[in-house]
Amino acid sequence: MKTEDTFKFAQTHEWASIEDDGLVWVGISNHAQEALGDVMFFQAPKIGQLVKQGEAIAAIESVKAASDIHAPIGGEIISLNEEMDASPEIVNQKPYGVWLFKIKPTSEEMLNSELSTLVSLAQYNSGAGA
Repeated sequence: MKTEDTFKFAQTHEWASIEDDGLVWVGISNHAQEALGDVMFFQAPKIGQLVKQGEAIAAIESVKAASDIHAPIGGEIISLNEEMDASPEIVNQKPYGVWLFKIKPTSEEMLNSELSTLVSLAQYNSGAGA
């Protein structure tokens, strides 16, 4: 997984890391985990599920609130982070080091188009997540 400096961020507080193999790893921003507080449960999407950009596909719950997790890009869910089942609180300790699920993009053209709607960490911190 790359570093948060290379991630792209959605207005809904998810990050996307585009890996060398073409897969997109997805997690939540530091702002999101701080707003949630102590995470207690993660409801993952289903492997094989086809998702559209912006679609609510998972949920994360804390002692303070529950929040939807949206797909930052469209594609197919191909992997889930099993560590989140046993220890969902790890996302509070390292939000940029813990991925929730991986998406295989629909196509390279669609990925490039959808990535253009996401922002860098600096842009996110100065607006959406500040």
